[in-house]
This record gives sequence, structure tokens and C-alpha cells, in this order.
Amino acid sequence: MKTLPSRIVHRSITCDWRKVYAFAAKPENMPLWASGLASGLTPDGADWIADGGPIGKVRVRFAPMNDYGVIDHSVTMPDGLVVHNALRIVPNGDGAEVMFTLLRLPGMDDTAFEADAAHVAHDLETLKKLMETQGDS
Repeated sequence: MKTLPSRIVHRSITCDWRKVYAFAAKPENMPLWASGLASGLTPDGADWIADGGPIGKVRVRFAPMNDYGVIDHSVTMPDGLVVHNALRIVPNGDGAEVMFTLLRLPGMDDTAFEADAAHVAHDLETLKKLMETQGDS
């Protein structure tokens, strides 16, 4: 079995990790910070459907709500390819560390992998700004 190259993209957020998790784990909130889901998610049984733009509709299944900050999710592409995404919110002092494990899929060149990493970094930065400007409200 071969492993894929990976990169952990992360951001520290000055906000209690439980608050970050409670916000980020709700599929309804994801369009506010996850630009790949900007068109929104529509519930469909245990899954959610998102408009993947030029690639078409994708099916997303999230890990159940939990006490560990796990927001792992699988994305099923229109061609049947399933991409597993590991997203974690963990305590970091009085704040949070948000970590996304980005896998370099087979056939992905360096340019595409770097573009994906930049995209994830942008999304995590958006989440950071949202959480740090919400205050305690």
C-alpha cells in the first residue's frame, strides 16, 4: 500500500477551541468560511450536497458531532472518487489550533497541490478572522 504525500495546513485562533468547533462543525456555517462550499450545502439524508462549480455536484459526509474537535469529512466527486479530508480543532492554550491534512491525490502536479494548499490556508484564515471578531457574543 502506498501513502500519499501530505501537508498539514493550520492556523492558531485566539478563541476557545470548543466555540471554534461548535461553529466550524455546522455544515450551515461552512459557506461563511470554506470557499469551496460558498454556494452552500443542502441536506440529503445523512449527507450534504454541494455545488462543486465546474466539477458538478458533490456529496459530503461529515463525522458526527463529538467531544474531540473532529470535523473529518468525505467528499464524493461526480465521477465516484471519494476524497477523505481530516479537519481537527484542538485546544492550544486558551485558544484553538485548526488543522487540515491536505493529501496530494494521484496525478496532481506540484502547481495544483500548491494551489490546493493556498486555498485551504485562505479558508482557515477566514475562519480565524470570523472567530476572532465574534468576541464573546
